[in-house]
Amino acid sequence: MNFKQIQINTASPIKSQSKVMIIYTGGTFGMAHDSNGVLVPFDFALILEHLPTLRNLYLELTVISFNNPIDSSNIQPEHWQTIARIIFENYKEHDGFVVLHGTDTMAFTASALSFMLQGLTKPIILTGAQLPISETRSDARENLITSLEIAAAKREGKAMVPEVCIYFGNELLRGNRSRKTESMHFDAFQSENYPPLAKAGVKIEYNESAIYKPSATESLRLLDKIDPSISILKLFPGITESIVRGVLLSDGLKAVVMETYGSGNAPTTKWLMDLLKETILNGIIVLNISQCPGGMVLQGRYETSRTLQEIGVISGGDMTTEAALTKLMVMLGENGSIETKIKMGKSIVGELTQ
Repeated sequence: MNFKQIQINTASPIKSQSKVMIIYTGGTFGMAHDSNGVLVPFDFALILEHLPTLRNLYLELTVISFNNPIDSSNIQPEHWQTIARIIFENYKEHDGFVVLHGTDTMAFTASALSFMLQGLTKPIILTGAQLPISETRSDARENLITSLEIAAAKREGKAMVPEVCIYFGNELLRGNRSRKTESMHFDAFQSENYPPLAKAGVKIEYNESAIYKPSATESLRLLDKIDPSISILKLFPGITESIVRGVLLSDGLKAVVMETYGSGNAPTTKWLMDLLKETILNGIIVLNISQCPGGMVLQGRYETSRTLQEIGVISGGDMTTEAALTKLMVMLGENGSIETKIKMGKSIVGELTQ
């Protein structure tokens, strides 16, 4: 994938406080009107013209810009691999990273990066905008400036937030706990099952007890093998056997994220249980995730989930669908099915409550 690199020193002539890399993938954020009034990607070499207040941050910035910006609806696992490799290859030289990304699939990318970059001790902040930076009321300016400030923030020489996050609507959220919930408001993302890591008002207030604490001895590892042989099965009243059979018996399928009701409940219909049992006996992972935005799977709590537990369906706890999907992709790519089955019920980087 082709991209270009731009150096911007907002600290000159003052010594920079931190080195931060911006990775621009595309999305609404970086659009500006051309001479014909059409929205086109703007040149990041001119970022100081759009955001002169960047100079007040005293940062040394490196901008990696995709030559062909991607609408986030077109994001694929190979783009996650590209972003993860850019970060891995530039990790030692930078104090933090800001990824500018379209909002539609931002939670998927944030979740994927959290699993692909193990042993992270520096911030990776994903952000974007609901309105282009060229618009008068755009949220792009505040989102970028605050994301850069968080990416550069340190205490006693260590990063304040050493994990993959999403910053949007004045809140910093753990990336693999986030999901997009709004398309018309500036607070586009929510984290129902985990508190914000920081809130930005007059000053940035960090919720230090909620921030992930990395191992002091673990070095950064890149897990960039991805296996997308996964499907989602969302249960609903009236779902038919033929539809479920079509999902569960798909060629090449290795795992299924089954979105159930409430705390992990499913119909006790015999044909459904028989199909799920057959699927699991064929070596396919079935992961139980609640359809509720703030839900947690508690298999066995009710009669309607006890059978799922007995036949080998794995509880996904309070993981989001985005986290469940990307975790499966990365774990299957790296480990294969048997080890992945063990890892899915355990928290690796704070993606579920244990």
